[in-house]
Amino acid sequence: MGFLVFIIKLEAMIDKTELQQVINQALEGTQMYLVTLHVSKDNVIEVALDSDEDITIDDCVAVNDAVLDAFDRDKEDYELTVGSYGITSPLLLPRQYRKNIGFEVEVLTGDGRKLKGVIADADDEGFVLSTTVKKKLEGKKRPEMVEEQERFNYSDIKQTKNIINI
Repeated sequence: MGFLVFIIKLEAMIDKTELQQVINQALEGTQMYLVTLHVSKDNVIEVALDSDEDITIDDCVAVNDAVLDAFDRDKEDYELTVGSYGITSPLLLPRQYRKNIGFEVEVLTGDGRKLKGVIADADDEGFVLSTTVKKKLEGKKRPEMVEEQERFNYSDIKQTKNIINI
């Protein structure tokens, strides 16, 4: 008669709320802010930071060290990556929209429109996109290029990305 033995390895899952608090404490007094925080069930942690100014490697190392100090790797086996949120990544937070006022973006709306324009204004609820369109104006024989502004709520947007012109 044989015995079947199951060995179950229990690894403590990192508490995402506690982790977020540690990261936010490390960011206090800086221009940096947390954009995304992903913790997989295998404790693979990915932290993406943005800033109103540039982010240096030293900035990322400081946040990395704060997490390492708060969570003992001997008790909680985890993999940690801290980096800056990429310029080609979609804008996610109102603060990112405010940071990009005056910059050209591509917007994909919830109703499927794809627009290119400049962020003219942004607040906590939405943003204003300034676009240049060709329109037939009253009293004119030919269409002319005119600037239009349209306000969007963040909830009506699928994606907004910076346009990089070289």
